[in-house]
Amino acid sequence: MKRFYTPILGALTLSFYACMAPPAVDQSGNVRVTQTSASLQARGAEEFALIKKKKKVSTNATYNAQLRRVAARLKPVINLPNARWEFVVFDDPTPNAFALPGGKVGVHTGMFKITQTDAGLATVVGHEIAHVTSNHVGKQQMQRLGLVLGAIALDQVARHNGASGGERAAIAGAYGTAATVGVALPHSRSHELEADRVGTIYMAKAGYDPREAVKMWKRFSAYNAKQGRNTPEFLRTHPLDSTRIRALENFMPVAMREYNRR
Repeated sequence: MKRFYTPILGALTLSFYACMAPPAVDQSGNVRVTQTSASLQARGAEEFALIKKKKKVSTNATYNAQLRRVAARLKPVINLPNARWEFVVFDDPTPNAFALPGGKVGVHTGMFKITQTDAGLATVVGHEIAHVTSNHVGKQQMQRLGLVLGAIALDQVARHNGASGGERAAIAGAYGTAATVGVALPHSRSHELEADRVGTIYMAKAGYDPREAVKMWKRFSAYNAKQGRNTPEFLRTHPLDSTRIRALENFMPVAMREYNRR
């Protein structure tokens, strides 16, 4: 299979560069919003409606009031064209939150025990909305398409070089592993770090001290440590907590300039 190593690397390289895009936020704190397609917005609305049917909506007055306060401050500073904002607290003990194209945001009740403050909640909500304004879903779709095209091209090269069916299957397996570990997972982690940076800018614009984001992620890190999560970073969709905290600390001067210029 040695003669196919170069095509494997070439296919992965093409897939990687096909998915490259300008950063969503620069070192001056300027956020670049990527418009989500109308079809993705429609799918986001449909998916959110299904989630509301499947998951119990929380009636916790404290959590709902806090989410309303944070949403009221974040919405005016976030440029999300055609957004039909909806913020819902779901009765779920797992510490999680999500945002879907079109302005749909969900927060689990379990998240509030970690966010604790309005600024902590703004950290999480800003991060999730940043995934939408950066069109990470659309970019992931393009990435998957690039990887599929790479796989097809690689198989054609293997067949042209007389590879047997077993060899082609082995090559496809090697490509799949390399594509996941070498392209898909690193891109997923980079999207998380990018959403952290954009989220702190949204926090700052809304009047929340972005340094609270570091405190929130440290609390989340402590929670994860108690859960015994120790998967190596290169196999994760999300960066290690220590990695994201260090990255946020490095970005903090940019976020603080935005906070102080209000």
